[in-house]
Amino acid sequence: QVQLVESGGGLVQPGGSLRLSCAASGSIFSINAMGWYRQAPGKQRELVATITSGASTKYADSVKGRFTISRDNAKNTVYLQMNSLKPEDTAVYYCNAEIMAIAAEYWGQGTQVTVSS
Repeated sequence: QVQLVESGGGLVQPGGSLRLSCAASGSIFSINAMGWYRQAPGKQRELVATITSGASTKYADSVKGRFTISRDNAKNTVYLQMNSLKPEDTAVYYCNAEIMAIAAEYWGQGTQVTVSS
């Protein structure tokens, strides 16, 4: 089992920045990849960024050059630095962890990000 706790969401003006954090606990040694997904009202959940245990990263085209995913292994925490935020980035952001050996994935409770003037 893996538990994920997100923090760092909030209200920010267009062009502003936020940093989301996701602290993992439990069977963290089994995690192959972690990532951030988001879901806007009336839309499907979509991938934002992922990072593997080997630190390989992947980003959605809509956030490339603006968002950066990183990890601090000592703190078992993954971060999403979001710069140059746009109103279309408004969504609930969810942290995700995958364990391939048992074909399992885990989700955090979500944190709201609102970009508005």
